Amino acid sequence: MEVKQTDDFEKGYTESKPESYRTKRNFLWFIIPSLLGVFLFLFPIPFAGKITIGVGVLAETVQAYLEPVLPGLMTGILVISAIVPIFAKAFQPSVIMNRPFMKQLFYIHPFWLVTRILGAVFALMTLFAIGPAVITSDVTGGTMLYALVPVLAAWFLFAGVLMPLLMQFGLMDFIGTMLRRVMRPVFKLPGRSSIDALASWMGAGTVGVLITTQQYEEGYYTKREASIIATNFSINSIAFSLVVISFIGLEEYFVPFYLTVVVAGLVAAFICPRIPPLSRKADTYYEGTGMRISEETPEGVSNFQWGVEKALHKASQVKSLKAVGKQGAQTVLDIYFALIPLVMALGTVALIIAEFTPFFTYLSMPIVPLLQWMGIPEAAQAAPAMLVGFADMFLPAVIGSGIESELTRFVIAAVSLTQLIYMSEIGVLLVKSKIPISVLELAVIFLQRTVITLPIIVVVAHFIF
Repeated sequence: MEVKQTDDFEKGYTESKPESYRTKRNFLWFIIPSLLGVFLFLFPIPFAGKITIGVGVLAETVQAYLEPVLPGLMTGILVISAIVPIFAKAFQPSVIMNRPFMKQLFYIHPFWLVTRILGAVFALMTLFAIGPAVITSDVTGGTMLYALVPVLAAWFLFAGVLMPLLMQFGLMDFIGTMLRRVMRPVFKLPGRSSIDALASWMGAGTVGVLITTQQYEEGYYTKREASIIATNFSINSIAFSLVVISFIGLEEYFVPFYLTVVVAGLVAAFICPRIPPLSRKADTYYEGTGMRISEETPEGVSNFQWGVEKALHKASQVKSLKAVGKQGAQTVLDIYFALIPLVMALGTVALIIAEFTPFFTYLSMPIVPLLQWMGIPEAAQAAPAMLVGFADMFLPAVIGSGIESELTRFVIAAVSLTQLIYMSEIGVLLVKSKIPISVLELAVIFLQRTVITLPIIVVVAHFIF
C-alpha cells in the first residue's frame, strides 16, 4: 500500500516546479543539522576503551557524573509519575485537562496507572532496601534501579532532545531514497529504516526503537513496517556486544563473534518479515496519519537528485528551532514519566521470574536433546540460556559465564545478541508504544529468531573451536 503525501510535492516536481524548495535557507537547514545528527547518532567514536557514538559519550559522561544521585532522582520521578495521575483522575484539574500533552501524560488508563504505581513501589523498596529480597536483590530490583534505569535515563535524555536532527531536517528522506532499492526487496521495508538500524548498531537498540516508534506515530511506517523494524533491526550496539563477549571470557574471538552475529541477524531479518505474525500485520498507518513520503524516484531523475529534493522539501517544513526543541523536550518527559516507570515495573517482574523461579529451566527442557544433537557440550546447563534472554538481555551471559566449554559459551553469547526481544528493555518499549504488537507476538518472534539463528551460530562455532 503506497500512501502519498498530501502536499502534492511529487506532482510539483514532475511539473518542474521544485524551485521553491531550492533556497539557501533550506540547503543549510538540511545539511548542518543532518551532519550534526550523523555525527551524534551514526558516527563511531572511541570512548573509555570502547566504540560508541556522540550521544553515547554525552549520556555516559552525565551518567558517571550523576551516578551517586541518579537512582534516587529517578525514584522521585517514578513517584511523581504515579501520584500526579491519581490526582488527575480524582480532580481533573484544568492545568492538565486543557493541555493535550499533559492530559496524554497524566490522565491515563487504569492499567498504565497500576504499572506506574508498581514501578514507584519497586523503586522505593529497592532504594531504601525494605521489603522482600525477591524484589530488592541485586539481580532483580537492584539491576533495574541501579544498572538499567540510570542508563536509560541518560541515553534517552540526549536521544530524545537530539533525535529531531535525524528526523526533522531531511536526513531520513535522503537516506530513504538512496537505500530504497536495497531495503524494499530484501527486507520489505522503506529505505529510511536503515537509519533506525544504524542508530541501534552504533549506539543502543533502545534508540532505534524510539526512532521507529516516532516515525510510526508520525505516519512514515505502516503497522507491518514498524513491527518488522522494531523486532528485527533494534540491534545491540557494538559496545554492548563487546561487554557480553568479555563477560563470558571470549574477548579474543570478538571479530568472528560479531561477524557471526551480523550474518545470523541479517538472515533472521530476511525470514521473519515473510512469516507470521509479522507477515500478517496490516499495511495500514497509525490513526489519523497516512502521510508516508513515497520513496519512488520519478522517471528520468537520479536517486541522489531525488533524495536531495525530498530532503529540501522536508527541511522547508521546519518553522523554528524552538518548535523542534519543544518536540524533543516532550519526548524526554514522555519517556521519564510514562516509559521508565513501566520498565521498572515489568522489568523487575521479569527478572523475579527468571531468577527466583524454575520457569525458564522447565521451559527449556525440550531444547536439551536438540542442543545435544547439535554437538553442544553441557547442553543441559546451556538450554535455559537460550530462553532466559526473553526476560533480560544480559541473563544468558550470566548463565553462560559458568559453563566450561568455550564453544557453548560462544553459542550462548551470539544467540543472546540475535534474539533482540528483551522484556526488561526492548519488549517494554514496544508494549508501551503505539505499534500494534502484543507480548505473545513478541514471544513468538523471540522464538523464531532463536530457531533461525541458532543453527547458523552453531555451525560457525564448530568451525572456530
